[in-house]
Amino acid sequence: MTTPTPNTQLLTPLHVSYIQKLGQSKDDLSYHLTAHLRLNAIYWGLTALCIMGRQDALDRDEMIAFVMSCWDEEAGAFGAHPDHDAHLLPTLSGIQILIMQDALDRVDVPRVVEFILSLQQPSGVFAGDMWGEIDTRFTYCAVSALSLLGHLHRLDKVKTVNYIAQCRNFDGGFGSCIGAESHSAQVFVCVGALAILDRLDIIDGPTLGWWLAERQLPNGGLNGRPEKLEDVCYSFWVLSALSILGKVPWIDADKLASFILSAQDAEGGGIADRPGDMVDVFHTLFGVAGLSILGYPGLEDLDPVYCMPAALIEARGLRKGWKALERRRV
Repeated sequence: MTTPTPNTQLLTPLHVSYIQKLGQSKDDLSYHLTAHLRLNAIYWGLTALCIMGRQDALDRDEMIAFVMSCWDEEAGAFGAHPDHDAHLLPTLSGIQILIMQDALDRVDVPRVVEFILSLQQPSGVFAGDMWGEIDTRFTYCAVSALSLLGHLHRLDKVKTVNYIAQCRNFDGGFGSCIGAESHSAQVFVCVGALAILDRLDIIDGPTLGWWLAERQLPNGGLNGRPEKLEDVCYSFWVLSALSILGKVPWIDADKLASFILSAQDAEGGGIADRPGDMVDVFHTLFGVAGLSILGYPGLEDLDPVYCMPAALIEARGLRKGWKALERRRV
């Protein structure tokens, strides 16, 4: 990749400002319509700031207080918003936020571990909550959270791995459940979970690497499955799996970086799913995350297995054998 020109560089100050302003317009209908994503959104924003080297841009105490206000005392885990039922998705986000803010001591870890383990089904897959919806996303959330909490040894690893293996398709990819078509996001959660469990041996690396590389379109962007449009978020879902497999060079990094940068809002900050669309914090994180894996200059290293700052994961002794592109100098 070449050094970015002023017209194609990451607009870090604008993105930091955009994230800082999120949630300030509480009279907007969109704020209330996204309540079910609130804790996830805080994780997305904080992680993006960490990668850009600006973790200090949001108030730490205020963030921790909000995370703890999402605690579901009856369940022993986190909901997406105060007074929401506990679910694996916001529970993982809550754990990640507290670790990044060095505040995990605020959590009743044994209760969270019991909540997570209670959601594993006889087949080995995890439900997201007490209502029983299953998805390999929830399996990843459970595996990642247990690992971050230091209780991975409590997991029935054999059942977990066996279920993931049954979700593998002829093209090397993975689906949301047994028999579901391969999808880049589901590939990440399955490959990520297997990396944490040290069971990458069940993956057909060359075939999956080929399938992931085929996700790149002529404009440089990546899609989630064949015949679909490009989307910035797949810059992470695809690259994370490729980095775990050691195959990031299999895609055109220059073209992908240019696509991500073209989706920035040069006036208000933030990154959209594709150029010309409205920005959001979800795509802002995964655009920046993709650039980090591509070795974009000035960014912090991202651990693609946990989607958290690499230095933090390494300090906890959890780093796996992934390989991103070398960080270039400004």
